[in-house]
Amino acid sequence: MFRYFTAGESHGPELTGIVEGAPAGLTLTEDYIETHLVRRQQGYGRGGRMAFEKDRAIIGSGVRFSKTTGAPISFSMVNRAFEKDKSNWPKVMAKDGERGDVERITLPRPGHADLVGVQKYGFDDIRPVIERSSARETAMRVACCTVARRFLLELGIEIGGHVIQLGSVGYSSWEDVRKAADPLANTGAEAVYKAADESDVRCLDSTLSDQMREEIKVRRKEGTSLGGIYEIIITGLPAGLGSYVHWDRKLDGQLAQAILSTQAMKGVEIGYGFEAGRNPGHQVHDEIEWNGRFSRKTNRAGGLEGGMTTGMPIILRGVMKPIPTMLKPLKTADLDTKEEQDTRYERSDVCALPRAVVVAESVVAPVLANAVLEKFGGDSMEEILNRYRSLNDNE
Repeated sequence: MFRYFTAGESHGPELTGIVEGAPAGLTLTEDYIETHLVRRQQGYGRGGRMAFEKDRAIIGSGVRFSKTTGAPISFSMVNRAFEKDKSNWPKVMAKDGERGDVERITLPRPGHADLVGVQKYGFDDIRPVIERSSARETAMRVACCTVARRFLLELGIEIGGHVIQLGSVGYSSWEDVRKAADPLANTGAEAVYKAADESDVRCLDSTLSDQMREEIKVRRKEGTSLGGIYEIIITGLPAGLGSYVHWDRKLDGQLAQAILSTQAMKGVEIGYGFEAGRNPGHQVHDEIEWNGRFSRKTNRAGGLEGGMTTGMPIILRGVMKPIPTMLKPLKTADLDTKEEQDTRYERSDVCALPRAVVVAESVVAPVLANAVLEKFGGDSMEEILNRYRSLNDNE
């Protein structure tokens, strides 16, 4: 089963990752992983750090002649911020010695992990919390999860995402989103992300893209930030992945957990989502038909029923809150003096939503890969593909 770990800090020397459970014989290269790392760095509203970050995950083990060996795969990713400012960050993030004259950070930022992190671990300095809780960690998460994404692609399972609302600007209805996304998804979900990538806010609608860009400009001048909603579509999945028999094997719960485990995410919808609670049953449930195989006339359930895939595309929506680090300060209380002060500013994006789409696409991949492996099993790609094709042939 796929499992991954990340280590490292936002301004430490490097990020590290380990992926366990990838079957032998999967084609994997650093260039393929870099494709999605580059996508993660793009998007209107990004901060200054993106100007010098050029992320590349270096494979250290588990791959030979561009094929996985079945052994754990290790990655390392140098932090350019650490290299760029050698007079500062190596001292601030030193692993040996004493703190000395390194500044203590004592002003927790509302909306961040700062205060609760200090309360949990007993620090007298917020810096360790800032460094590890930073969304910078998602760079290595994308690298690790791209292994699972590559595995799924071998089976014809594709993942793609796009922005449907940024701040106050977005599609007016579920039906409008479907008109924009479904024709692309009919050819495979990768067509969705490739079309969305043509927009620097990753929106499929050019008029909305222009409005979203203007919204970011306005909020940047105000010194504040923006969040929004994105949609992830997965195509090519067979029916019956996941399970209804135990709570922790329900695929919808696992997918929601993957998205909510990502920095700044505050909500998840599946399919019709919250609209299902506002409409009568005849406008919510998907009628079943037989056309050589069972299918649904609509897909308001978002490809999941009873914790299992239906064979229809999975449709997920994630809600990202506005970034808490803003040029215009909020009020906070100093850890030492307890006096009210303005928050300090650490360089940040105005809006990271377009970049978050790539992270969300990535984190759902290991969940789906494990659902496939649970049903089909195997230690090599040849073994898994034979079993997978056998099921599809029988259907």
